Amino acid sequence: MSYYQNNEFLGDSRTESYSSFAGAISSREQLTHKDKDNAVNPVELRDFQKSIEAGEYDPYLCREVEHPTTNVETLIHLLKGSLGTGILALPLAFSHSGYLLGIIATALIGLLCKHCIHLLIKCEYELCKRKKIPVMSYPATAEAALQEGPEFFQKFSSAAPHMVNMFLLVYQLGTGTVYTVFIGENIKEVLSCHGIEIDSRWVMLAALIPLILINYVRNLKYLAPLSTFANFVTIASFGIIGYYMFSQDFSFEGREAFGEVKSYPLYFGTVLFALEAIGVIMPLENEMKTPKYFGTRFGVLNIGMTVIIFLYTCMGFFGYMAFGDKVGGSISFTIGNEIPAQVCKLMLSLSIYITHSLQMYPAIDTVWNQYLKNWIGKSDHLFFWEYLTRTLMVVFCFSLAIAVPYIELFISFFGALTVSALGMALPAILDLSTYWDDLRGTRGILIICKNCSIILIGAFGLVIGTTTSLSEIYKKFT
Repeated sequence: MSYYQNNEFLGDSRTESYSSFAGAISSREQLTHKDKDNAVNPVELRDFQKSIEAGEYDPYLCREVEHPTTNVETLIHLLKGSLGTGILALPLAFSHSGYLLGIIATALIGLLCKHCIHLLIKCEYELCKRKKIPVMSYPATAEAALQEGPEFFQKFSSAAPHMVNMFLLVYQLGTGTVYTVFIGENIKEVLSCHGIEIDSRWVMLAALIPLILINYVRNLKYLAPLSTFANFVTIASFGIIGYYMFSQDFSFEGREAFGEVKSYPLYFGTVLFALEAIGVIMPLENEMKTPKYFGTRFGVLNIGMTVIIFLYTCMGFFGYMAFGDKVGGSISFTIGNEIPAQVCKLMLSLSIYITHSLQMYPAIDTVWNQYLKNWIGKSDHLFFWEYLTRTLMVVFCFSLAIAVPYIELFISFFGALTVSALGMALPAILDLSTYWDDLRGTRGILIICKNCSIILIGAFGLVIGTTTSLSEIYKKFT
């Protein structure tokens, strides 16, 4: 059975295939009987009826979401998913690129990432229409798209979902590792302000048990209040960082407009890690009440990415101008040791601790529900094996953090390794495959050239970025 046909891989009952328009009509009847909280917009119902009458299948109108999110709620989730530890590393990234190149390149990379997300969402919608399936995950979209492409791509269609899962898993585990290092470094700096000199590895070890315990929470709704609290804490922390940044004497002296070429890959990987939220894009769009507005000109994606690019550019530019080459892997390491700075570091550590389980949740879900659970089969000790899996995955991130406690190198490495593939190269490949039979004439040639260029950029970033990051990691131990 192919990946996109397997309901277990797609998540829940919303993804059951609609094999005929009778199923679609049945869904229309269900829509008319929803309660007031989930009432369907009359315009949407009219569009649904028109699509049935015209013999068309519209996946957006056939989706059944238990708790659909509004456009504003989706935008907030998108911003929250992108504003993590990555934004705090942007000043260091600008020190690698130079302030002028940083401003230009961050905008261009952000626009390219946004375009690739549009490609991915468009492919999912088109493939859902063809397969008469209301929703697809990223791995399922990859398999279905490659099956539509040239014969060479079709050979890899069955392996595509597992490849996507692998990259997503590496990205999410990388994020968990970065979070572990971030907690250790920030708390270490606070302790050193009070005369307690301790290696950050010991701090990470002390945080290991709490990290394991918070990842034992199987239902994320129990973490919702803590997550809301963490958001307010993060905003307050950014306010303190902004105060320290803008209290500095800004000067172009010692600030390079263009950095050293050999450092550009480190900049590229860091910006990719920070900008992309590729793991949450499709789930967010799939859970929307009005998903067709996600990718419109003034939709959630365009507004969200515009805000994100602006915030990241400002943090990178002003952070670099304020602290120059003295800026650390996170700007929180550089703001000083005064009481407000110490409070900021503790607040950020608490926020990242709470968010750690949210970032690990997709990775745990992939490993356990899509692979290990099926492999173990029916067992009286299934509960034990699940918690053992959760424990080992947190310990794995902890082990990486202990082995290489350099947050800036981890951010650059995982950004170049995973996001170059998931956020750039693969969406371009899927777009080529999905519309392969329609790529004819001048327009088809231009689209092929454009997508091939994106694939080359992604491949170049993956190879050069990961190689440079690994080289820098090697230098730390020699």
